[in-house]
Amino acid sequence: MCQEEIILASASPRRRELFALFKLPYRCVSADLNENQLPDENPTDYVTRLALQKGEAINAENLVLSADTIVVCEGEVLGKPTNDYEAREMLRRMRGKSHSVLTALALRQKSTGLLLQDVCHTQVLMRTYSDAEIENYIQSGDYRDKAGGYAIQHKAFHPVAAVQGCYANVMGLPLCNLACLLQKAGIAVEVDIPEACQRHLGITCEVYPQILARCMQVSQASRWDSR
Repeated sequence: MCQEEIILASASPRRRELFALFKLPYRCVSADLNENQLPDENPTDYVTRLALQKGEAINAENLVLSADTIVVCEGEVLGKPTNDYEAREMLRRMRGKSHSVLTALALRQKSTGLLLQDVCHTQVLMRTYSDAEIENYIQSGDYRDKAGGYAIQHKAFHPVAAVQGCYANVMGLPLCNLACLLQKAGIAVEVDIPEACQRHLGITCEVYPQILARCMQVSQASRWDSR
């Protein structure tokens, strides 16, 4: 498969920032969707469905990458807060607790019927930040359009105490998982993604060997769509 322009089905500046590390030609196209969770829909099915629908909404012959990220705290999906009150309540609820971040990826090309999917899980422990810190963060407006109402990379708030799993996943794009999907799609990934990710984010990642090994072995993460 030639390296034609990939469509990133997202308006997220965090996903654009991370995807740019692949140094592949791309452009962003996004579509408005109803992102409400269906009755009795579990978190994994929910995030997988949204990622797939985001890609299906793009009418193009190019390879389309779509993704969706959710936060799950105490068994409940925390979406994107619509106002200061919701953001405040989410941050108070997660304070000092562990929650899960799930990002679903879908790589699709309608002209060939290609469809590759994966879901990345990361456990995040929040620190015991104060109410004053919450208020300062809310006043910054940074919580907007973010699942769970926070950004792990925010330098002033730095709400996270510990991460178990992929750090980039919490930002909305698990790069090692995506690298595997791109390679399965026939896209040459010439960048050392684990090294590029760690350098760009200023972190040390101890889990990327396991992620890469799992991604390459999970056959159910890919299939040819017969629809």
